[in-house]
Amino acid sequence: MPLPKRAFVSLAEAAGRWGCQPADIAEWASLGNVEIVTGIAPVRCGSETIGGFVVLSAADILPMFRRCGKGPSKSRVRRFRVPDDSEWKFVTEPSEGVIVALADLVILKSEVRRFEAEYELFRAPHGGKGPERKYDWDAFYVELIKRVHFQGVPEKQAELVEEMTEWFGRRSDTGDGPDSSTVRKRVAPVWRMLKEDTKEAN
Repeated sequence: MPLPKRAFVSLAEAAGRWGCQPADIAEWASLGNVEIVTGIAPVRCGSETIGGFVVLSAADILPMFRRCGKGPSKSRVRRFRVPDDSEWKFVTEPSEGVIVALADLVILKSEVRRFEAEYELFRAPHGGKGPERKYDWDAFYVELIKRVHFQGVPEKQAELVEEMTEWFGRRSDTGDGPDSSTVRKRVAPVWRMLKEDTKEAN
C-alpha cells in the first residue's frame, strides 16, 4: 500500500517549487493570492476554542520576511482564520496571543494545487495538455449573480462557497469541479462587497 499523500509543504519547499523567495510568497499572501498556515495548540477566541491548522495574516508576520535576511524567526500573532472561513478570530486566552515560528509556516497541498492551476505555473509547452483543468468561470459568475438576485446574500460566505462548489459538480458528467478553496477565492471578493453594501443600506 502506498504511503498517504503529503498534506502540506513548507514555505522553503514552495519557494523552490515556484522559483521565488519566501518573501515573495509573503507578499502574495498579503494580497490574498495564497494562504500561509500553521498549526497551533487550542486557544480561546471569545466563546470558542480553536486549534489545529489556521490561516495567518501575512501583514501580521511580515517582519519575518525581510529581504535582507535579518528578520526574526518567530512572531506573535493575535488573530487568525480557520481554513475555508473568511472570519478573523481574535485570541483572548492567552491574552498575549500565540507565538509562531518561521520554520512552522506551511502551505496546504490543496492550496498549492489551486495556486499553481490559477497562475498556470506548470502549463505544458507548445500548446500541450497541461495539468490544469479548465472550468467555465464565466458561467460560474452568471450563476452566482442569479443566486444572489433570487435568494439574496447568505449570512456566511461558506454557505455560498458550498452552493457554488456543488453547482460545478452538478453540471459535470463526472461530478468533477474545482475544489472549495479555489471556488472561495472567486466568491470571497463578491461576498465581501455585497455584505458591505448590505450593511450600508441598513
